[in-house]
Parts: sequence; structure tokens; C-alpha cells
Amino acid sequence: MSGPAAGAAVGVGVFDGVHLGHQRILAVARARATEPPRGRPGGRCVVVSFDPHPDLVLGAAFHPRAPLTPLAERRARIAALGIRELEVVPFTRELAALEPEAFVARHLAGPFRLHTLVVGEGFALGRGRSGDVARLRAIGAREGFDVVAVPLLELDGAPVSSTRVRGLLEAGRVAEAARLLGRAYDLRGRVVSGEAVGRTLGYPTANLRLHEEKLVPGDGVYAARARIDGAGGRLPAAVSIGMRPTFGGSARALEVFLLDWHGELAGRDLEVELVDWVRPQVRFPGPAELAAQMGRDVEEVRRRLEAGPAAG
Repeated sequence: MSGPAAGAAVGVGVFDGVHLGHQRILAVARARATEPPRGRPGGRCVVVSFDPHPDLVLGAAFHPRAPLTPLAERRARIAALGIRELEVVPFTRELAALEPEAFVARHLAGPFRLHTLVVGEGFALGRGRSGDVARLRAIGAREGFDVVAVPLLELDGAPVSSTRVRGLLEAGRVAEAARLLGRAYDLRGRVVSGEAVGRTLGYPTANLRLHEEKLVPGDGVYAARARIDGAGGRLPAAVSIGMRPTFGGSARALEVFLLDWHGELAGRDLEVELVDWVRPQVRFPGPAELAAQMGRDVEEVRRRLEAGPAAG
């Protein structure tokens, strides 16, 4: 383990989603931590992230943006990549107004004895986003640290980005989003009591209340795999997201039907990995027609899960 005198390679970004592009940046930071420049002592790899999302603070989003990875999940996913230190800087308008030199001194070079700064090639910080890669390199040349700009990762002819992942999820295209994330997109929450409509139709569904605010994909029926807290492996599941149009629902609901499990779920935690989109939400003439469609959905979900690769 490196001692307190060890310098650090620091990866900086929001990293919402911790997708394949983010993972590439973090891998470079880890590599630089083990091989520091100029013979300086190394070994520390630190990730600096921000919360809340800068777009929320600066008004860049037209509507509130639920995160792809809430802070606790982001921390866990970064730790799973072998990086123990995640420093979260509260993002404020005051922080955004700092000159890049002051930003670096207060939040990067000073706290971490920075020897290498690793960012994506389009990254910028400070007042008016003036701290782009060129300016950061000029600061590094004066202050004695290197700046590594990691090129954007492209997949299927377009850059891998949180915005692209978000757009795919909002369109229900969870299988495509999974390719960019390097894993199936998941939702985690507690099963709460509902109106028991599914039970009356022969398909008892679990109503899931998320533990934290997180983007919920577009309305529809999905093939999924679910894990009950404390119950071992994943189970095939059909997930319905939407307004329950057949029953005139007024609130968006997230309902999970476990194909091969019987028992009481209320009050238990459930993790759901969305594997594939099956069909849109449809208003049926009545409960009988909906129940018949749910039977077809279950068979289609089983077929999709058996045909596709195992969720990560």
C-alpha cells in the first residue's frame, strides 16, 4: 500500500452511468497510478466526481434529470473497477465560476499531490468551461503534473456517452443501452403493497419503489432478470413500466412479475436487470384481454431470456 507521501493519478468527471467510455478513462487513471511520471512515488488512484449533476445546477437541462447511477451506486461501480478513492465535490454555481487555476489548486493538485490528471478529451472545468485540455496542460506544465486526455470511445458509429445511454433508455432500447454500459441497466427498490390487480388476473406483480431517484426507462413491457435480496440467484421476470392504461391509471408504476417464484414479496428488496424491450403499453378492452396478453408476454419474455446472452 502506498504511504501518505505517494502522489496520485486523478480521474475527473461526473461519470454518470459509469459506461464503457468512463471505464476507459478510469482504466487509464489506474495505469498511470501504478507507473507515475518523472520517477515520482505513485500508487494512488483517485476519482473526483460531482454531485448534483452540473446540468441541474447550471440549468442546462430542460427538465430535472434523474441520474443513471445515483451516487451510492456510482461509488460501488467505481470501487468494483479497483479504485478505492472517490472524492465527491458538491457542484455549485460558485464552483463553476472558479478560474481553472483556482479549481485545480483547491480540488485537485492541492488535496492529492497530483502527478497525472486523466480526463476525457472533451472535458472542461471552471468559469465558462474555459479549463479545457489545452489550458489544463498549460497549468500542469507550470505546476508539475501531466494531463492525459482519453479519446472518446465509439461504438456502432457514434460516441459512447451518458446522453446517448439516456436517450436509448428513454426509448425503451435497453439492450442497446447495455452494450454502451457494459452491463444490463438495473433498478433497485423495495416491494410495496399495490392494488393487487395482477393477482386478480393470475399474474401477481410486485410494485417496486426505487431506493433512490434513478432514470426509469420508457413505458413498455420488458424481459428482465430479478434478484430477491437474500434469496440467491437471478430469476426470469416480466417488467411493466407505465400508467396501467387498461385501468385508467394516473401514476406511472413499475411492476415486476417473477416467472418461476411463488411467495410473498412485500417489504423485500428487489433488483431488476432489464434485458430487452418486448412491447409498448396498450389499453385493452378489459381485464380478460389484458390477462390473455400477459400470458403471451410471459412466454415471449421466457423466449427472449433463453435466446439472449446472460445479463452481466
